[in-house]
Amino acid sequence: MPAPPAATPLASGSRYRAPPPLKLLAAAIAVGARTRSVRRRRLPSPPPRSVAPLALFCRPSSSSFHRLFARNSLFSQMERYWTGRGISSNKGMVEQLQNYGIIRSKKVAEVMEKLDRGLFVPEGAPAYVDSPMPIGYNATISAPHMHATCLELLEKNLQPGMHALDIGSGTGYLTACFAMMVGPQGRAVAVEHIPELVANSVKNVQRSAAAPLLKEGALSLHVGDGRLGWPEHAPYDAIHVGAAAPEIPKALVDQLKPGGRMVIPVGNIFQDLKVVDKNSDGSISVHDETSVRYVPLTSRDAQLGGF
Repeated sequence: MPAPPAATPLASGSRYRAPPPLKLLAAAIAVGARTRSVRRRRLPSPPPRSVAPLALFCRPSSSSFHRLFARNSLFSQMERYWTGRGISSNKGMVEQLQNYGIIRSKKVAEVMEKLDRGLFVPEGAPAYVDSPMPIGYNATISAPHMHATCLELLEKNLQPGMHALDIGSGTGYLTACFAMMVGPQGRAVAVEHIPELVANSVKNVQRSAAAPLLKEGALSLHVGDGRLGWPEHAPYDAIHVGAAAPEIPKALVDQLKPGGRMVIPVGNIFQDLKVVDKNSDGSISVHDETSVRYVPLTSRDAQLGGF
């Protein structure tokens, strides 16, 4: 079977940038046009640790996009292989992310092992598959590799005693990870504008290893407009935004502590995961980490429109 489309490495050489969506679509169609004998070949062994899996290149936010690719039988086989559909445990999910070089930090691995993702997805959902999935109210929970990527990018700003803000917190999974990393002396704050999702996320956290931090007040989940941040516990050492903004919200930059870091997807049709660092003089530095596809960061009414 031909190798998956080559990715363009980032400047650091340790991560890979997704190819433009049209190129990825063309590559998938081209692969699907191969002979039937190619389709019958067994999938190869997993790539070495330094090669990013094809699953990293796609985070569809619409069912039509998924169906488009699903029509190609070979691509479907590749997707099932790369996303690890055979993984049935939280530990297995973490080990796969380590094998692919997505998780490199011992601390990130420990936290993701302690917090069972299965407690934070809808009942009956394949919790450990490396894919985003709907959680209701036109919202999704990100794929495990995206959670791991953001934790890796923010690790130095999630040390014990630090403050972290999670915008568009969904089921509460990443907020709970933040809380576990900053510990009881720190503060992890979640903001989600769908009250039902906040209520569910509280229940999810209460069943997880992060429950004591919720009880002690080191972790809190709030209903609010994430575009405005949460000034009460600002400034923050780390800010994560789980939906794509058309531009970086000024309110969130203002609530970022000097020396702090924000990870946020920005764009409309074409989106980049941007890393925003606030310097000691208050100026900011921004770089693109990878191409992504997230649901939009918008108002509650706009999100629920058509739900």
